[in-house]
Amino acid sequence: MDRYVTDIKNGCYQNPVLPMDFSDPDAIRVGEDYYLISSSFTYLPGVPVLHSKDLVHWERIGNCVERLPFDRYAQPAHGCGTWAPALRYHAGRFYAFIPLPDEGIFYTEATDPAGPWSALHCVKSASGWIDPCPLWDDDGSVYMAHAFAKSRCGIKHKIQLSRLDPETLEVVENGPIVFDGTLSQPTAEGPKMYKRNGWYYIFIPAGGVEYGWQTVLRARNVYGPYEEKNRHAPGGQLHQRPPPGRVGHSAGRQRLVPAFPGPV
Repeated sequence: MDRYVTDIKNGCYQNPVLPMDFSDPDAIRVGEDYYLISSSFTYLPGVPVLHSKDLVHWERIGNCVERLPFDRYAQPAHGCGTWAPALRYHAGRFYAFIPLPDEGIFYTEATDPAGPWSALHCVKSASGWIDPCPLWDDDGSVYMAHAFAKSRCGIKHKIQLSRLDPETLEVVENGPIVFDGTLSQPTAEGPKMYKRNGWYYIFIPAGGVEYGWQTVLRARNVYGPYEEKNRHAPGGQLHQRPPPGRVGHSAGRQRLVPAFPGPV
């Protein structure tokens, strides 16, 4: 499939390493390989999958979504469809959690990231739930952090954590709001959740797309309370010196390839 080469042959490379619109990218490392997926809205096949060995040279190897299971998408639907997804690897399988802001949260799975991917399974039927990210905990419990779409439900600054059924991955308990940025983080979205050395971490792009920053939450208990820290202060020069693993160049809607070793 398509290959994207930005190596300038002198031991350096030039940004952007993906010189096109792979919006809302989420990348993981599995062994020595990196995989990335992105939103695609109503374009089908959708949610493209890319592969890299070094975070510089990328190749598109497939798509997570062949069709959307709603009749409305037979016609153009601007601003709808697949929004910011999350890619995770667990027990030998790849999982893509994909939000449709008007219909809810869905997931698809595959043993090979190049496909085939399963049909979409509903995690939660809801309007306004977006930016899901699952976490498989050490005791077998499964959780999902997500944000809200102001355009659908009037909320844009809160992160909710729900418990999922370990077998079906459906929401079995609408959990608490673990972060409310009403006063300090007027936009909080795109949560990415990890566990490391007994700490739960939630990375949040905050402050909006154009001038945003990264906020990091952490807690000893999955439900909190979470302490927060702005990884990059508002107005900082993040685009000039991004931390390792960034795919894009602005803070507002990016994802990180975790520095934590091993699959996530």
